Amino acid sequence: MNQTEKRIFLIKALLAEQPEYANMQIPANADEQKRLLRSLFNIRMPEPVSGEFLQIQDEYLQEETARKGITLLEELSPERDHLYLWQGDITTLQCDAIVNAANAQLLGCFCPCHGCIDNAIHTFSGVQLRAACADIMKEQRHEEETGQAKITPAFNLPCKFVLHTVGPIVQGRLTENDKELLASCYRSCLTLAEQNSIKSIAFCCISTGEFHFPNDKAAEIAIQTVKEYKRQTKSEIEVIFNVFKDLDYGIYKKLLWTN
Repeated sequence: MNQTEKRIFLIKALLAEQPEYANMQIPANADEQKRLLRSLFNIRMPEPVSGEFLQIQDEYLQEETARKGITLLEELSPERDHLYLWQGDITTLQCDAIVNAANAQLLGCFCPCHGCIDNAIHTFSGVQLRAACADIMKEQRHEEETGQAKITPAFNLPCKFVLHTVGPIVQGRLTENDKELLASCYRSCLTLAEQNSIKSIAFCCISTGEFHFPNDKAAEIAIQTVKEYKRQTKSEIEVIFNVFKDLDYGIYKKLLWTN
């Protein structure tokens, strides 16, 4: 099978799981097919799937990521003291672990083709990730607490693990509690990473965007918390601050050299 054939196979299989979409026509355009496939991944509940589906899905997703271009940690130069700044798509970064800005349900974003990092990570990791998160939540039996972290395999992503953390949602004025909860996200991820012998970790801009944490304050807390952790624990873990927007790149670049 080529990529188009794999994509159509996956779309048909996912449509077959949704009786209300049984008569949906598959678009002829490749970009529209990709959008439909992502939408179907996004709305799919964490249910069992066939071995054939997983094999074809895995081959398809890994090829799609390879075509986007994978960035190796070894290709990056640290800003200082094992701290890196990298602007790009975190789903294409090959390091030990990446951090997902999750929601309290920890099941990923169910909104079709939403622009959040949670959606992207679950999409390109594959349906196994939502199933793994569902197992965690079933055992936990309550929503994930803000400031904590959980770990899963990364499945079809270039990294080895995904650390899921729920950042604070800022409503109105930024509070000291918001700041402490965000710092807890970074500490929890670093602690969990060390417990799992992870040597390199990429943090996204937790709680910015949809959760409305001011970008500059979030960056200050991220850098300060990571530096404090490394100083207190003597950790040599490689930390990549991953940004997507030019705004965040400028903020992190300045802070990394002035703090």
